[in-house]
Amino acid sequence: MPKESTMQKTSMTPTHIGIIMDGNGRWAQAQNKSRSHGHQAGVKKAIEIVKHASHRNIRYLTLYAFSNENWSRPETEVSTLMKLLKEFLFSELPTFIEHDVRLTTIGDTAKLPFFAREALNHVINKTQNHQGLTLVLALSYSGRNEITRAIQAICKAHKNPMDIDENCISSYLDTKNMPDPDLIIRTSGEFRTSNFLLWQSAYSEYYVTQTFWPDFTTTEFDTAIEDFISRDRRFGGVA
Repeated sequence: MPKESTMQKTSMTPTHIGIIMDGNGRWAQAQNKSRSHGHQAGVKKAIEIVKHASHRNIRYLTLYAFSNENWSRPETEVSTLMKLLKEFLFSELPTFIEHDVRLTTIGDTAKLPFFAREALNHVINKTQNHQGLTLVLALSYSGRNEITRAIQAICKAHKNPMDIDENCISSYLDTKNMPDPDLIIRTSGEFRTSNFLLWQSAYSEYYVTQTFWPDFTTTEFDTAIEDFISRDRRFGGVA
């Protein structure tokens, strides 16, 4: 949805937060441990942040869990990540129920192995009527791929080119039923978008921390929110 071109203090907790969870491998390397150990630590951190975000009454939390480009990683690492996804979903379903968390996904999830898709569908169905935090897992996701798939769907719908505007394109994206992210947090100190929510983040505020994802704390999550609240959001308007 197009944003109003005006400057305004946020003064409110963000409705939608996206997190690029980066640094699992480097965290493990720094501790002389395997990358799989880093991913396991990353999963534990994810559920900690999910519970805290629910407590903070965040409405949407999108976690960049597995990018479309991650398929090019070694087969053993990809296999480990898919198994961790399944374990995460089944082990944390009681947590989602307790905290009224609704699970959904974005991305080309048809590429996931059957057992991972089966676990996803099970938890999505079990939580579909929950009214609290909506947890969005970006799986086999890339912003360019999402936009490409949206354009393909628009073409199949035989849309008149003159009817295609920003609202039309947004309605064909994976995030069509969600607000755009207000705040995007990136861990591990990298300053790039990594193909995450390219369309939706046009006016998102970014918070980058040097902290590796497994070391990211609820305190720093709160610090990112406070930093967001302190900013002037101009949405392209005059400073």
